[in-house]
Amino acid sequence: MTVVHHPEDARILHRQIRALVDAGHEVTYAAPYTARGVMARSWVNGVDLPRAAERRRLSAVRAARKVFKRMRGQVDLAVIHDPELLLAVAGVRGRPPVVWDVHEDTPATLSLKPWLPAFLRPPVRFLARLLEGTAERHLHLLLAESAYAGRFSRAHLVVPNETWVPDDVTPPGDDRIVYLGWLSEARGVKEAVEVARLLQPYRVAVELIGYADPQSRPVLNQAVTEGLLEWRDFMPNDEALKRLDGALAGLSLLRDEPNYRHSMPTKIVEYMAHGIPVITTPSPRAVELVERYNSGMVVPWQDPKAVAQAVLMLRDDVAERHAQGARGYAAARANHHWPNSARRFVAQLEAWAGVKD
Repeated sequence: MTVVHHPEDARILHRQIRALVDAGHEVTYAAPYTARGVMARSWVNGVDLPRAAERRRLSAVRAARKVFKRMRGQVDLAVIHDPELLLAVAGVRGRPPVVWDVHEDTPATLSLKPWLPAFLRPPVRFLARLLEGTAERHLHLLLAESAYAGRFSRAHLVVPNETWVPDDVTPPGDDRIVYLGWLSEARGVKEAVEVARLLQPYRVAVELIGYADPQSRPVLNQAVTEGLLEWRDFMPNDEALKRLDGALAGLSLLRDEPNYRHSMPTKIVEYMAHGIPVITTPSPRAVELVERYNSGMVVPWQDPKAVAQAVLMLRDDVAERHAQGARGYAAARANHHWPNSARRFVAQLEAWAGVKD
């Protein structure tokens, strides 16, 4: 169940649900299909839910609670993907085992929400910590990052944001850079637009793929109108990943925000998996990955000129561009291929659901 994430969310649908279906399990996926303008995939039982957005969340939580109560006797296990849904399952009698898949540092993330007034953020963060503690006592937990473990008192299985690594890839080209993922100011939208402006005389195209928050959409629309870049908006993960093939480099322009300091940007692993160099700001986990495998370049925070210079250096040095892409691909295939974690994920859910071998 999710009321926040897009029904085509890569972690939920294309990794976890696909792994369960491939293992022979039947999956009902409750998500905001109508609100997002998509239909359920043929290999899941789709249930439509409202979308929780900005301050409009209670109606979505109430609808999710109604669905959960109706289906509690029909499923062996429920997996929820939003902190809001902790309220949807709380106190429901006769419920199946419930798993909360912790995608992010919820209290830290609240500091990035423009719809939450500044004076409310400290008490809301405090309440979020309390809610996490209550959830740990009453539910099963999965963590998307090992760094999240410090927020909880017990050990929990880490199911990292890895990706499907193809059997072979196209070498990186020389005339297009890409960004794949959620688009917001904190994730470098303004920097990406300025990079596109700087690269325009050099005929290096900038392509952004991903859903943009309401504050970023006018900025992107203006950039498209000016002919600075191409913004493809949201694309299903399996389609979006194809756009990485043959790019010159992939961008990760996160700003220095608390929620990002201990998180691995999934896009970096996806860029490596498709054999293209990474250009990233110095968030600690990103630096660790790129420097360990020598699969890209690190640029300063909020420095579009440095990003543009890195792009042009890679464009002009074919051997280094290909070498970085090849090293990243080899590392992703060996260490970050989703099927390796999928087996642990499925086995853990089967154990919680009481599935017998």
